[in-house]
Amino acid sequence: MDDADAVTTQRTTVEDWTRALAESSGSPGGGAGTGVMLAIAASLTAMVAGYTEPDPHQRTELDAIHERALLLRRTALRLADEDAAASQAFGAAFHQEPGPDREDAIHRASVDAAKASAVLGDQAIAAIGDLGWLAANGNPALIADVVVAFGALRAAVTGARTNVSFDLGALTSAGATLEEVRGQHPKLWETVQRLTTALDRIDDLAAGIDHRAAPTDAG
Repeated sequence: MDDADAVTTQRTTVEDWTRALAESSGSPGGGAGTGVMLAIAASLTAMVAGYTEPDPHQRTELDAIHERALLLRRTALRLADEDAAASQAFGAAFHQEPGPDREDAIHRASVDAAKASAVLGDQAIAAIGDLGWLAANGNPALIADVVVAFGALRAAVTGARTNVSFDLGALTSAGATLEEVRGQHPKLWETVQRLTTALDRIDDLAAGIDHRAAPTDAG
């Protein structure tokens, strides 16, 4: 596909982008969807921050949260488009004829895809604290939006974790064991563990405010 015709988060509507996601092309795919979910979480974070009237001593911190969320929205969409491009290379590598060239292409594409997802994951992890601050100090009328943001953020972390893990696992198709992959790419391997821990953190924070957001579901 020519770059001018590529479906990106910057040049297409939500309708067109999700239609492209629904096609059996893999670009955009789950990794790009992870980026969009992160952008949604960031957007909701910015919205809640903007509606919050802080105590005077909280103004500086709230303004920083707001700015970080606005920046993250843009960054996440850019990373979504970069992941879509990486997905094309990943798919192309697996369609090559069997042989050393195919194995090398799969290795390069798998590592590149894992790195792209790891960057998304790091961005998502960094956003947890700001959303947690809003859960405790944000406008109480928007607590349901905070819970929705946590859901989108959890989806982003889950997507990043799974994609990094899957891409590392794909390296075994060339004959390496998982332990060898771990030794060759320790930072990416450690990223999977950090993302798993981040999921527990998100769950704890969301559970702590769910009774405020959904009072009719008290059991």
